[in-house]
Amino acid sequence: MKKIVTLIGIVLIGLTAKAQDSAQGLKGAWFATSQFGYQQTKTADVKNTNLSVIPIVGTFVTPSVAIGAGLGYINMKSASDEGTSAKTDLIVIQPLARKYWNVAGSLYFFGQAALPVITGKEKEGGTKINQVGLSVSGGFDYFVTKNFSVEFSYDLANFTSTTIKPEEGEKTTVTNFGLAHMANVDSAYLVGGSNLTSPLAVGFKFIF
Repeated sequence: MKKIVTLIGIVLIGLTAKAQDSAQGLKGAWFATSQFGYQQTKTADVKNTNLSVIPIVGTFVTPSVAIGAGLGYINMKSASDEGTSAKTDLIVIQPLARKYWNVAGSLYFFGQAALPVITGKEKEGGTKINQVGLSVSGGFDYFVTKNFSVEFSYDLANFTSTTIKPEEGEKTTVTNFGLAHMANVDSAYLVGGSNLTSPLAVGFKFIF
């Protein structure tokens, strides 16, 4: 019994030391990842497509705190046999901060706060779109190697304020707030102010 307790103690100490070494090794490291999404819906001959690509780069300022920013692009298009009825190009700027907690070995839990700013224009009608928001999410990050990890996150709370300004007429302001909500990009955004956020994300991260 004494030997078993001693062996368990040695294993726990080893795991703790490994986790601490791994965490200490993150300070000063840079990481790169990307968010990518594509959606297509079709009704009769009308096809709506949505494409988003948001590369993210950041650095660990301490062994457990990282800051970064995403700079990306969202394209929404509605077309039929008669031609394109709506095409929207949006630019996304998203600063973010993360806090990591070691769960066991190479598995970490993290909390993230992001401040996405989205702006652009619907080309056909000239409608201007601007959105600012605050997103709080949590997730798990598993380091497969010291230079590569797989992460899973879920949107816990999200607040957005969207302004839609047509070339003629009054502007519309839409305020949204959700807890663990389901939201995604679709063409109804132009008239309803849908959130340009995805609550569920799985991605790969490179550390260097």
